[in-house]
Amino acid sequence: MTKEANHPVRTTEKSLLIVEKLRELDGARIYQLEEDLEMTKGAIHNHLSTLRKHGYVVKNGNEYALSLQFLTLGGYVRSNYLIYEHGRPKANTLADDTGMLVNLATEENGQSVYLYQARGEYAVNLDTQLGHRLRLHNIGIGKAIMAYLSDERVDEILDQWGLPAETENTITDRDRLFEELETVREQEYATDLEERTEGLCCIAAPIRPDNEILGAISVSTPTSRLGDRGFDDDLIGQVKSTANQIALDIKYR
Repeated sequence: MTKEANHPVRTTEKSLLIVEKLRELDGARIYQLEEDLEMTKGAIHNHLSTLRKHGYVVKNGNEYALSLQFLTLGGYVRSNYLIYEHGRPKANTLADDTGMLVNLATEENGQSVYLYQARGEYAVNLDTQLGHRLRLHNIGIGKAIMAYLSDERVDEILDQWGLPAETENTITDRDRLFEELETVREQEYATDLEERTEGLCCIAAPIRPDNEILGAISVSTPTSRLGDRGFDDDLIGQVKSTANQIALDIKYR
């Protein structure tokens, strides 16, 4: 969970606000930043100039955008995650075998963060690009992770992020969510039955070398492809087996 700084550095905060706004706007001119941020044009220009000097911002004409330096940093951070290193080839295999969209994710600051994505022949298009952050309670990959956190940690996460409804199927009651997490532990996989996106379902399994939850792997598919029977046992077995293989690779690396 993120902690409030006792003595936040305002200059750093302002630079980060500009970075986030450039991401949100997909690039912007100074006047656009001035409209959205409580900063003067001169201050914004100074921050942008400093970010350019250090290679984090590029300027095209009068528009500023984030540079590929962030890709360098992100690639470095991601490479330090064992589930990415050992999970990537197996995610590719699972995508090829099922034809579905496969995601690898971990938990950071009470959210799921997507580390890798593999696309099968019939993969759906989602907004879960690399680095994307989502709440844990309404996605299969999030519940697969949350089920193996302590109850105290889950309560902390829910206190921080809440249980907002994305669809009519989203679990918004804390007691019901804890019951669902108990079911996840019993069956060793989690599902998302149109709980975040209507028309979309997913199944996810935890990655737990030595019983330590490092993340989870999931497959996603349109509800229409499942039929009345839901997820079949073969698909469930494939996802669980892939998660177990990743965990074993990490354990005996």
